[in-house]
Amino acid sequence: MADILVVDDEEQVRRILGRILERNRYKITLASNAAEARKLLEKQPFDLVFCDVIMPGESGIDLALYIATAYPDTAVIMLTAVDDPKIAENAIKAGVYGYIIKPYNINEIIIHTRNALRRRELEISNRDYVHDLEKIVETRTIDLKKTMKGIIRALSRTVESRDPYTAGHQHRVGQLSKQIAMEMGLPEKQIQGVHMAASIHDLGKISIPAEILSKPTRLSDIEFALIKTHPQVGYDILKEIEFPWPIAEMVYQHHEKINGSGYPQGLTGDNILLEARIICVADVMEAMASHRPYRPALGIDAALKEITENAGTLYDPIAAKKCEKLFNQKGFVFEL
Repeated sequence: MADILVVDDEEQVRRILGRILERNRYKITLASNAAEARKLLEKQPFDLVFCDVIMPGESGIDLALYIATAYPDTAVIMLTAVDDPKIAENAIKAGVYGYIIKPYNINEIIIHTRNALRRRELEISNRDYVHDLEKIVETRTIDLKKTMKGIIRALSRTVESRDPYTAGHQHRVGQLSKQIAMEMGLPEKQIQGVHMAASIHDLGKISIPAEILSKPTRLSDIEFALIKTHPQVGYDILKEIEFPWPIAEMVYQHHEKINGSGYPQGLTGDNILLEARIICVADVMEAMASHRPYRPALGIDAALKEITENAGTLYDPIAAKKCEKLFNQKGFVFEL
């Protein structure tokens, strides 16, 4: 049974939220402000904290930052009555696991709770796995490579099992990224790293509610802000695994653009890893060429036009050129 702390200065809100969670078999503790929450955190560990953004004294954002530093194994979900993208952005930067606008419904609360606890368990599991992995590396290098490939496949399937509309997307992006890297003449080890990272580049979407991933209509600002957290979430999950390549950074940067218009860091030019620039090209190609819940497939020609017209502005010019060559001269096709 998960231990959950609810922090809200409105007594009715925290009691109603507490009852909703208790009915779903969670153990609940209530606090009226950040100071009270800090004292409770010192006394016992909590798996998850629901925290209002605006409270007397210390704000919910500051409390979330404190929890992220002092209690890294505790997940935080923010609550707010203000639908403000700037507040949502600050909450996301604080490392929250979810962001809920009041008034909320029961299903929304339960979905966010389950997703936050699932992500928390995965991150803790990965930290434990890293500890064991370091011992194996010393004597079993060959077995380690096989294990890593298995992890990549498992992580990829985990994401795609929640989002049937993009099933196979990561595999196809990995396939194209590998071919682009080969056309660019990169060393074999670097090609392997590109392929591995591309195959799990959307891992962070495990924290996004499935109904947002498969929504057939335009996303709200808040929903899109949540979608844009997936590179950060993927990085947080992967950063402590000691791969032979900077997999976590590649995943973190795969939505960055040459001119700085990408996210989440707004990196420019060579400040973006070459591997991430390759994955970005492959990701855009596959996404445009494939069906999505909100639109039909646009096709290879439209995808190539996007890549070539924006080469050097949004996309790495060499990667874009090699991508075009693969489709137009070498007959590359995506595997089903």
